[in-house]
This record gives sequence, C-alpha cells and structure tokens, in this order.
Amino acid sequence: NNPNPPTFDNTIAPLDYAGYELERIASIFFNLNSAETNPEIQKLAQEISPMLAAFANDITLNEPLFKRVQTVYETIENTALNEEEQMLLSKKYRNFQRNGALLSDADKEKLREIDKALSKLKLTFGEHVLAETQKFKLHLTDPDDLSGLPESAREGARSLAEGEGLEGWLFTLDYPSYLPFMKYADKRELRKKMAIAFGSRAFHSDDLDNREVLKEIASLRFQRARLLGYKNHAEFVLEERMAKTPDAVQEFLEDLLAKALPAAQRETQDLKDYALKTDSVETFQKWDSSFYSEKLKKETFDLDESELKPYFELSSVLEGMFRIAGDLFGLHFEEDPAIETYHEEVTGFRVRDARDNFIAVFYADFHPRPGKRAGAWMTSYKPQFRKEGKNERPHISIVCNFTRPTKTTPSLLTFNEVTTLFHEFGHALHGMLADSTYPSLSGTSVYWDFVELPSQMMENWCYEPEALALFAKHYQTGEVIPENLVERIRASANFLEGIATVRQLSFGKLDMAWHSGDPSAVGDVKAFETAAFAETRLLPEHPETCMSTSFSHIFQGGYSAGYYSYKWAEVLDADAFSYFREKGIFNKEVAGKFKENILSKGGTEDPMDLYVRFRGRKPDPQALLERAGLADAKS
Repeated sequence: NNPNPPTFDNTIAPLDYAGYELERIASIFFNLNSAETNPEIQKLAQEISPMLAAFANDITLNEPLFKRVQTVYETIENTALNEEEQMLLSKKYRNFQRNGALLSDADKEKLREIDKALSKLKLTFGEHVLAETQKFKLHLTDPDDLSGLPESAREGARSLAEGEGLEGWLFTLDYPSYLPFMKYADKRELRKKMAIAFGSRAFHSDDLDNREVLKEIASLRFQRARLLGYKNHAEFVLEERMAKTPDAVQEFLEDLLAKALPAAQRETQDLKDYALKTDSVETFQKWDSSFYSEKLKKETFDLDESELKPYFELSSVLEGMFRIAGDLFGLHFEEDPAIETYHEEVTGFRVRDARDNFIAVFYADFHPRPGKRAGAWMTSYKPQFRKEGKNERPHISIVCNFTRPTKTTPSLLTFNEVTTLFHEFGHALHGMLADSTYPSLSGTSVYWDFVELPSQMMENWCYEPEALALFAKHYQTGEVIPENLVERIRASANFLEGIATVRQLSFGKLDMAWHSGDPSAVGDVKAFETAAFAETRLLPEHPETCMSTSFSHIFQGGYSAGYYSYKWAEVLDADAFSYFREKGIFNKEVAGKFKENILSKGGTEDPMDLYVRFRGRKPDPQALLERAGLADAKS
C-alpha cells in the first residue's frame, strides 16, 4: 500500500526482512517436531502447516505486491545494485513467478488447495515413518542369539531392555542398534527379521502405510508444476539448481553408473563367493551384505570396526573437530550451560573467532530417544543477516542418532558415525560463518546441489593422519590411534566403493522416477519402485519391502528431484579437497579462500562463480573418480 513508486529499498529489501518473528517461531516449532516431538506437537503441526502454507500463498499471490516487485525487476538498472542486491531482486521475482503470481484467479485457488494438502501430507508421511521405526522391537533372551555381536552392542541392547523393564536384550530400528546387528549378528534368520522390518516401514497395509500418502504427494507436486507451466516437478525444481534440467541429472547419473556398475558387480560377486566359501550361503540376500562385507573387510585389511571404536570417544571427537575448525577457520567453541535447550541431552556452545568476536550459538544433540526422528541433520533456529548496522548472528544445531554411553563405557562412535558428525558439522559451519545482508540469502540458503559441498568436504579430514592425531585417542589409555590402524582405515576407504556408489545412484534414480513424469498413473508403488531400481539392482528384491514408503528425504524433507545432489557435490568436494592436499590440509591460505568464497557467501552469488573464485577453475570430475578408485573403470 506504499503510495511511493516501488524501488529496491522500499519494496525488495523490506520484503526480505518481513515476517522475521513468524519465521523464527516456526523454525523453533518444526525443529522440535523433528527432534523432540510428542502427540500434542504432532497434532499442532497438522493445524499449523496448512496455516503457514496459506499465509505463504497470501504473499506470493498478492497482486498489488507482485506488481511492485515486477516493476522493480523490469525497470531497475542492474548497475544500480551490487551483486547481492541483484541476486535478491532476481530471487524475489522468481519466487513470486514460481509460486503462482502470474496465474488466473481460478488457478491461484487451485494452487492454494494443492499447497495446503501438501503441507499436511508431508507431515503425515514423516509421522508414519517415525511411528513405524519406534514400533518394531526385537527382544532376545537367549544368549546364543547374540553370537557374533561385540560387547558394546550387547551392552547397548541390555540398556535398552532395562529401560523398558525387560530381561535380556532389546534391538530397535534406530541406527546405533540396527547397524551393528546387521554387521555382526551370526544368526541369519534374525538378520533377515531386522532387515525386513527396516525395509518394510510404512508398508504394512495399515493406518501407518505410506503408499497412498506418497502417491498423493507425487501427484500433487506434478499437478502444481503443470499449473505453473512446467512439464513436471523435476523441471520445476531443477530450474533453481546447478544441474538446471532433468536431462542433465539423468545424464550425470547414467555417466557415473556406467563407471561404477562394473566395479559394483565385481564386488557383489566377491561377497557372494566369500559367503559361499565361508558359510555355504547359496543365495546371497540383502541381510547378508553388511555381515559379509564386514568379515571380508576384516580379512582383507585386518580391520574390524569394533577395534576402531575405542579410539572414537564422542567427547574427544567433538573436541578434535572443534580444534580442526579452529586451525582452519579461527573458531573457538565454549560450552555454555546458560544457553537454553529443549532437552537435557542437548549441549549449547558459544562460538567466537580469533579476535574474540561472537560468531554463533551452536547446539549439539547426539543420541536417539522417543520423539526424535532417525538420521542426522543440521538445522537453524535463527539465521544470520545485517539490519540497521547490526550483524545478527545465527543459532545453528546438529541433531544425530549416535551410540549411547552405557553403564561401563562412554559413547564410542563407529567410524561411519565419525564421518557423519563431520558431515553435519560442515553444514553447521556453512550456517555459522554466514556473512550476508539478507536473511533469505544467508548460510545454507543456496542451490540444493551446492549445499552438500561444505558437509562432504569436512568428511575428508577424518581420513588424514594429521587430523586423526587430534582426536582419535583410546578412551582408556589416551593412546593416539596407531599409524598402522590409520593406514588400514585409508586403505579400506574405497572398499566396496562401487556398491556404495551404485546404491546412492539408485536412490537418485528412484527420486527422479517419482518426480520427472506424471505419477498419477502409478497403481502399485512396489512395482514402480522395482522398475526404477532395475538398472542398479545387485541383489534380489523382496516383496515384503519397499523403500519409497520410508524415503523421507524426498517425501518429507527438501530433496525431491534433488537426491542426486549428494553425488553432484562429491564431484565438487573431491576436487576442492585435492586443492588442500596439494597445499596442505591445514593450509591457512586455502582455508581462508574456502571460508571467504564458499562458507560465508551463502546464496549471494551463483555457486559456480563462487567455486571458480575459490578453486581458480571449474571442478574436475576426475578427482572424484580417482578418490573412489573408479578412474579406470570401464563401462
């Protein structure tokens, strides 16, 4: 309603700051719904989500407001704005255009109905997965059933049983319980039971079944994209990604698959041969994969994951990770009990730079519990931005589901949990070191296939002797991890890399199958999924399991038409880390460039421009193939 002619300063900039309190409260609420939910919060979420969706529509479908934005977009000279202002103007205009501002009144109403329905369906999908994950429990009372399991897994299971007032041992589908069981339990029938339970979450033709939920999500996304003038949801999403088009994503996935599949097939045959030779396993199944992989890894590299765990005590790893962030980026982390948290297990830290400037509040939440969804993620409670001369600093959190301490041992991490921690911390650094003017361009507000670069980049330090020496210390003796053990970790880094790559590519292909066509004709979800996995299948399918029904990344989170991003960003991170390798993994100049051009810039510029400024050139995919040991793979 401003009577003055629209300008950047009276329209675009104030629009980005508008609604700050609501966004802050909403982020707190939905973060709690992920990390510390209960039936009351879930009920409120089902009420609040449609309200927020309607409110977002009220803004982007407001015609007088859009006319003002459009006028600025079409009349302002780019030279009058700096790079960040140009990006904000372009983003604001596209946000209106991509969310229905140019539609007819009738189509605007259709869009409102779609957005309202999607907001509730995505929540329902996640609630079902959480309920299914927590519903299954494998209660064992015969010690013989624990054959093969290391003492740490047994003790964890005993603690879970005691917590529920049961005798014996309890295993659940939470990763710290599920993964060791699948790796070490000798009893094949019990591994099968766990694998089927995990693979069939929300696929039981009951109140928690997600088949109709996900079909409706996919169909509504397709309808929305068509309404807005796009061929499908993937085309709509990828317009705002580095990849740009579904064809480019498919080509990327196919190219990597051609290089990885021969290696994956050889590795799978090696596992089958090993299982046949070792235990006369005639038909190798999915529940055999982790078990024989671990045995073969131990035999090949003399490396047992349970042998590593004593060197990765959680508090020591955390301390070492903070030290690495200090050496690279000049950050200092100090635990502060005065910081309010949402659960007694959450720790708050104040983060300062080398000049003692306050940088961020950082929250760490590490262990599984009821009301917390599975997996690991980074999130924000408050963004960084500048307003009226003040640089508002962010509040950033990482949430994980790591092995709990027991009565006799502290929390000892698997090596995979160590890399997960560093991964989420990379995202956290992206949020904490943000230095933008506008909140919508700050921190991790970047193209989705660029956002995984800082996270995957940080994982590299987990394999470097110089970095491991800072935190890999035996929890009882304080002894630094022996050099020969580090060498075995590095030697085994590419173990079964072909299988791991094909697995990731299969998820990317399933995501694109759901989102790059019209899903309304899909009748049988399992049959559709089986067809999508056909090119990447290495082991027999099972009618009782279905991945789509618990594929939260794409049906609840923000990865729809974007799961390929993990492999896309691996190309960037392998190339970026090769620069550190060349100059030194703690080289201040390279770290400074990474902080300045990647971590602090957020979405203020085109990501490829930022990458080229850091690296001096575009990324070279060869670095990923060499790191993965696939450089010589022939299709």
